[in-house]
Amino acid sequence: MSQKAETPSIRHSRADIWSFVIFFGFVIVIVFLIYPLFDIFRYSFMDKKTQTFSLSNWKTFFSKVYYLRAFWHSIVIAILTTFFSMVLGIPLAFFTTRYRIKGANLLNTLSVLALLSPTFIGAYSWITMLGRNGFLRLLFQSIGINLPPIYGPLGIVLADTLQYYPFISLMTAGALMTIDRSLEEASENLGARSIKTFFSVTLPLVLPSVTGGALIVFMMSLSNFGTPMIIGGNYLVLPTLAYNLYTSEISQTPGMASTVSIILMLCASVVIVLQQWVSSRRKYASMLVNRPVIKQIKGIKSVLAHISCYGIVFFSTLPLAVIVYFSFRKTSGPVFKPGFSLDSYRQIFFDVPKTVTNSFLYSITAVLLIAFVGTLLGFVIARKRNAAVRILDPLLMIPYMVPGTVLGIGFIVAFNKPPIILTGTAAIIILTYFIRRLPYSVRSAASILKQIDPALEEAGINLGSPPGRTFRTITLPLMQGGIISGAIMSWVTSMNELSASILLYVGKTMTMPIKIYISVADGYFGTASAMSTILLFVTGIAMFIVNKYFNRGSETFIAA
Repeated sequence: MSQKAETPSIRHSRADIWSFVIFFGFVIVIVFLIYPLFDIFRYSFMDKKTQTFSLSNWKTFFSKVYYLRAFWHSIVIAILTTFFSMVLGIPLAFFTTRYRIKGANLLNTLSVLALLSPTFIGAYSWITMLGRNGFLRLLFQSIGINLPPIYGPLGIVLADTLQYYPFISLMTAGALMTIDRSLEEASENLGARSIKTFFSVTLPLVLPSVTGGALIVFMMSLSNFGTPMIIGGNYLVLPTLAYNLYTSEISQTPGMASTVSIILMLCASVVIVLQQWVSSRRKYASMLVNRPVIKQIKGIKSVLAHISCYGIVFFSTLPLAVIVYFSFRKTSGPVFKPGFSLDSYRQIFFDVPKTVTNSFLYSITAVLLIAFVGTLLGFVIARKRNAAVRILDPLLMIPYMVPGTVLGIGFIVAFNKPPIILTGTAAIIILTYFIRRLPYSVRSAASILKQIDPALEEAGINLGSPPGRTFRTITLPLMQGGIISGAIMSWVTSMNELSASILLYVGKTMTMPIKIYISVADGYFGTASAMSTILLFVTGIAMFIVNKYFNRGSETFIAA
């Protein structure tokens, strides 16, 4: 009888532990997402002079060519970047998964290194190559060839495409390795040529992965701030427009900046819905009874396949090599001199050491929070599918569709007044890193838990272990590899974050990406190259650790 009497209280205590985690998840979403975004939404419908409800900001946006031009610029850049990323990513995925390409692992590693490097580094590198005095431009001019200007839409699309195409190649490669080869063989046996088989059979089967990668590329390009700010010239897009508007409205109600931010979010939301609609229109699954094999090709086909793969990866990693090269060049202020030296690195560590320290301190602090909170929330999402969790799950995905510039403006507007004042502190930057990367940790933890049988946890609880102790001693060790790999990748992307922190920093909270951006704007390419090389080195080491010790690289950086 006594045992029966204790059972309800035990169940109640179990519910309380994870109910608290769910409640804490709602607190995080409300305070750091809904509250800042609601303030942006509110200010977009507020008249600057009367502080009353008004549609004046929206009328201004849709009636002035200046704003509409920036809107269409963003859409055009995102569409062109997505298209050319597919042109590069799909062939690279197909050749490396279906044919024996020498050095395929190296190619994949290099393409991913380009993906994880800061976006503005590639833009700055293309300026050093093809800018007004770029060495490649001068080289071509010496033989009578005048290249088109790199500043403007051409430069933005070039830098974004070579940065983001690995999203498509990685996701497409994974899908190509899991389709049934019998379908392709049946097409070829009926007389279809290889290229027709690819477009009529293979491509439709991997279309969900292709559109998923294309969605990420579109959203990344749409919300990218660093590349158009550095290489865009006078070619305004929505993120740079929002930044310019906010800095001009800094002593006023940020009505127009908020309106542009809402429009940017709406664009991202529409694209997400459109991609889900395209993927759900037909059935793409197949019976996986005959896995694809890697074929050996010879002759001209082998040459063309190798040239294609190596050419794509070469051009995407060329900017990184240029950055490293210039970081060791001698400089005299903003001018490069003949020869090599460590002057740029000395300047970093003796003149601006606080910037380097801030980058490591803020990103590490944020990642500790991300790993802890994301693991707990991932557990309740994977194991506790009640009504509250079904509401919390999609709310945690909001940062997927919120560009960094928008979140930065939201944080300033929300946390520049009581009850929470954070502007000008390190905390506001750390919390921005935290909330932007939290969904990736949650998704990573939830995915790992799908591979762990709940019976292991149930056995521990049945033997008398409390739920918290069962999670700590049984579940957590099984999740360790995925948690650490996700944390490392979150750390890398936090180290490279610019779009939100450029709005949030003050002098004492400057980070390396911000200093790189300022150095490029001021013409100090040596210092910018040295700090960029440090970020690239950190990225490469982190990726090596994940691939070697946790074997989860490809899964994690698709999220990152």
